[in-house]
Amino acid sequence: MPVLAEACMEGLNIRPDGVYIDSTTGGGGHSALIAERLSGGRLICLDRDRDALEAAGKRLAPFGDRVTFVKTNFEDMAERLHELGITQVDGILYDLGVSSWQLDSAERGFAYSLPSGLDMRMDRDAPLTAREVVNSYPRETLRDIIARYGEERYAGLIAAAIVRAREKNPVETTTELSELIIAAMPAAARREKQHPAKRTFQAIRLEVNGELQAVEKGVEAGIDLLAKNGRIAVISFHSLEDRLVKQAFANGARGCTCPKEFPVCVCGNEPRLRLISKGVITATAQELEENPRSRSAKLRVAEKL
Repeated sequence: MPVLAEACMEGLNIRPDGVYIDSTTGGGGHSALIAERLSGGRLICLDRDRDALEAAGKRLAPFGDRVTFVKTNFEDMAERLHELGITQVDGILYDLGVSSWQLDSAERGFAYSLPSGLDMRMDRDAPLTAREVVNSYPRETLRDIIARYGEERYAGLIAAAIVRAREKNPVETTTELSELIIAAMPAAARREKQHPAKRTFQAIRLEVNGELQAVEKGVEAGIDLLAKNGRIAVISFHSLEDRLVKQAFANGARGCTCPKEFPVCVCGNEPRLRLISKGVITATAQELEENPRSRSAKLRVAEKL
């Protein structure tokens, strides 16, 4: 069930004959909603997960050649679209982070609640896995990743516990890692509503997949690809992603990059974007009841000038 579905469709303001990109196709939920609004238009479905594209292909089969599938990280979308002869699009949707499709696949190793090997790769062809991060990164590097990407206040304790454990035997499974994290944390932290391993698993996943770097590059690439009046809609699920999106949109809407103390603009940069949503759009009470995974979803929408 795609999150913020109606808000995304309203934000994209889809034209039936337009060209659109779902840059994070996943299981194809948002893609199906876009495709059914097209007649004469085209949808390009991107994902770096081959399994997700295969599943989405089955779901979107009724739309025929209205939909094109491309295996790629969205940060490389400009190059992939150029290969298809596409230089401009009318709308782009990003649904950042791990997809429900990946989270529910136990063997992918994303979920601390499902026993699996330590993988966490969105692209199974990528070389770096969670197992390598956990078992080979120096303690200080692990601590920095867990603190920065997971915003985990007990990062030092967790990193030290991982290093002590792996000196005896490699940490091989999500269950082992989760138990290590829980044991390393103070008792009060273990009683918090959020699962103790959630932030550390998030941090390792972000490192394995280079997600924040992809957001920075990919959102800028999307803005460049938009035609005049084209819309960009980005769903994020945690503050690190949302901060990057907010900054990219603010920079695009501001235009001028001169220091504030300059009396007049000398850079000559013009605004490229108009903010459609002044702040973030979140799930309604009804959606929260129907789809609990929408609870932390934040949507921002902008239009190309």
